[in-house]
Amino acid sequence: MNRKLTIKEMIGQQHASWKQEELVDRGVQLPIDSGKISVLSGVRRCGKTALLKLTRDKLILTGVPLSKTLFFSFDDERLLLKVDELDFILQSYRELYPHQNLSECYFFFDEIQNIEHWEKFIRRVYDNESKNIFISGSNSKLLGSEIATSLRGRTLLQELFPLDFKEYLSFRGIEASYQSVEQKALLIHSFEAYLKQGGFPETVNCSESQRLQILTDYYHVLLFRDIVERYQVTRIHALKYFIQKLIANLTKPFSLNKIYNEFKSQGIKTSKDNLYEVLGYIEAVYLGLRVYKFDYSVVNREMSDKKIYAIDNGLLNAISYQFTDNYGILLENTVSICLRQRFNNNVFYFKQKGECDFIVFDRDEPIMAIQVCYDMSNEDTRIREIKGLVEAMNYFNLTNGLIITMYHEDSFVEDGKNIEVKPGYKWMLGV
Repeated sequence: MNRKLTIKEMIGQQHASWKQEELVDRGVQLPIDSGKISVLSGVRRCGKTALLKLTRDKLILTGVPLSKTLFFSFDDERLLLKVDELDFILQSYRELYPHQNLSECYFFFDEIQNIEHWEKFIRRVYDNESKNIFISGSNSKLLGSEIATSLRGRTLLQELFPLDFKEYLSFRGIEASYQSVEQKALLIHSFEAYLKQGGFPETVNCSESQRLQILTDYYHVLLFRDIVERYQVTRIHALKYFIQKLIANLTKPFSLNKIYNEFKSQGIKTSKDNLYEVLGYIEAVYLGLRVYKFDYSVVNREMSDKKIYAIDNGLLNAISYQFTDNYGILLENTVSICLRQRFNNNVFYFKQKGECDFIVFDRDEPIMAIQVCYDMSNEDTRIREIKGLVEAMNYFNLTNGLIITMYHEDSFVEDGKNIEVKPGYKWMLGV
């Protein structure tokens, strides 16, 4: 195959057939002309490609000539290049546009983690050709490790997630308003649907059967292409069993030692180190996200039990039917992903005598204690949830605490602490 000829054909076709795509603008902006490489990371199919295309289209509509933009998706089988073949992209472009100054060109590289040692090429383009580089990838560890070494100080990293509730409403054409009884009822109904369906953009307006098929396909790509193929996992049965165990412990502290012992009792050969590695793979591809138990000692954090949350409720329900109507777990899982979006990795859980679901930090300062409780009508549940929240607030010297519920709304003072109870749909809308 003549690689350069193929790339030239791709560039020519891209420029000849371009028209502004009908893509939904989620309001997320990638920095333009920042002098940095803009890096977009997130789970597959969450909207990274659309955001790159929206950014390119906005450049064109503001006067950047189409010929000065290049968009390449490395999910395209025609671009299964080795790192030493990536220069064919520059060579091909120069031969098509010999008088064009590359420093004025905008490069968009989608799913670049599919190319081994991609960072060497990107650094060379950045150092010698153009500062206008936008890249995306679906593996946080691969992007992160390369950025931390070869591209340190040259990047602006941004994570993209499936739709939050406000975006979900926008995709469905529903106004985020609850001024009337009818609007409030529609919001609550939509929030219940969102908790079950999740927020992958492609699935929002699908039928239930279509959604399930699409999400099942997503899971298989994550499992087989992103984990099994990339990390050369040979014991697929053990991998699936491990994922099932993590799902069974969703939202609860889990012990890898305990899971390891369960493997042994089932006659499945593995090692603790292998389980830690596989957990890293699962997190790297955004299938599951860890939340650490808070401890001022980083070593103790690593040694203690973690919690695991799924990247999306719809994907979770496609993998396992056990949570379809468990709104308590679905609510907490949704809150965890929302907190990750807003505060990155500065979110922990707290456990001493009682337990508090989330402690949020701003740098090294605790700023928020959050408990998630689907229904507080049971007195024992109410006492337990408030006790765990107040204990955490006392520990971190916080005055205000929050309990996120499904429907209940209230505010009161407990042990000198101000506690607000807010429905999940209002909290997610920032009301």
